[in-house]
Amino acid sequence: MKSILKLTAFAAMLTLTMTACDSDDENADTTPPAPTLYEKLGGAEMVADPNNPGAMIEAGRLGLRSVVDSTIFVIAGDDRLIPYFEVLLTEVGAGDLTGFAALSEDLTDFFSVATGATSYTYDGLDMVSAHDPSINPRMALPADDEAFDAFIDDVVAGAMQNGVPIELITEVGALIETLREAVVQV
Repeated sequence: MKSILKLTAFAAMLTLTMTACDSDDENADTTPPAPTLYEKLGGAEMVADPNNPGAMIEAGRLGLRSVVDSTIFVIAGDDRLIPYFEVLLTEVGAGDLTGFAALSEDLTDFFSVATGATSYTYDGLDMVSAHDPSINPRMALPADDEAFDAFIDDVVAGAMQNGVPIELITEVGALIETLREAVVQV
C-alpha cells in the first residue's frame, strides 16, 4: 500500500511539474529582443574593409569607424574644439598619423562596445581618466559643457556625412549624453 501511495504522490508531482512547465512555455515571451544600436548600424555582417584591401570588417564597426574618422576631421576644423586636441593636430600637421590612428581605433572600439558589439573590447582609459589632462597628456584641457556640446555637434556632422539616418544619430547622441558627467571636468 505504501508503494502505491508513493507512486501516486510521485505521479501527482510529475503531473504538476509537467503542467507548470507547459504553462511557463505558453506564457514565455516569444518576442525577439530589440536590435542593439550596433545591429542597427550594420551589426556583425562581414563586409569588405575599404581601408584594408582584402580584409573584412563587421558592417557595424565599419560604419562607426567611418563616423569616428569623419568626426575627427570635423573637430579639426571646429574652433571650439581645436584647443583640446593640440597634440593630435600638431602631429597630423607634421604628417604623423600615429595619434590619429590610435584615437580612431580607441573611439571605434569604445563606440562598438557601447552600442552592443560582442566581438570587440574596449581596453582604453575610462572616460574620467581619458579626459583628465593630468592623467592623459594627449588631452590639452579639461572639458567643459560647451566643449561637450560642440563634440556632440561634431559627431552629428560626422554621422550625417556618412548618411546615418537621423533616428540612429539621435540614439548615438543619447548614448554620448550619458557620458557628460565623466567627460566634463570643469
